[in-house]
Amino acid sequence: MTALYDPRQALPAPPLQTTQWLNTPHPIDLAALRGKVVVLHAFQMLCPGCVMQGLPQAERVHRLFRNQDVAVIGLHSVFEHHAVMTPQALDAFVHEYRWSFPIGIDQPDGRDGIPLTMRTYALRGTPSLILIDRAGRLRLHHFGHLDDLVLGAAIGQLLSEPASVAAGQDDAERPSLEPPGDCAQGVCAVRT
Repeated sequence: MTALYDPRQALPAPPLQTTQWLNTPHPIDLAALRGKVVVLHAFQMLCPGCVMQGLPQAERVHRLFRNQDVAVIGLHSVFEHHAVMTPQALDAFVHEYRWSFPIGIDQPDGRDGIPLTMRTYALRGTPSLILIDRAGRLRLHHFGHLDDLVLGAAIGQLLSEPASVAAGQDDAERPSLEPPGDCAQGVCAVRT
């Protein structure tokens, strides 16, 4: 089972660096979501694991917790096939699959390399799942698909934490953003 990072050692979530947003009238600012658990799903529209598992899971969580204490955000992080994964193609993809949660387009690095938010969060590829607690701290960093029951338990744990834990009153030494774990089938890994 994937364990949440200890809240006393969890890093603050860096801001999202995006160029455009879909399914929302205004850009999403993580600081404005304090008080909610944030499920951040990084994907590419041509990633099979994203299309078959990650995005449907994000949609299920979004529909389940709509207007409650959980915010679901998609992050389209293109690190390959740049010429075909344009904002216009993404807009058509989102429309055809009827993804209803907000989706930000990760800001390119200007050299067809790793986009800025993907680099800042040390994502190894897609799909990747980030959980941010109500105090705005990174509590889970997972590469690949995470089972619905495991994700549900993690979200439930974050929602049930006492106010002192959620408020982040303990500022112990913090770990690296480098994600733990190994690559698995159904993922698109960053080439190094």
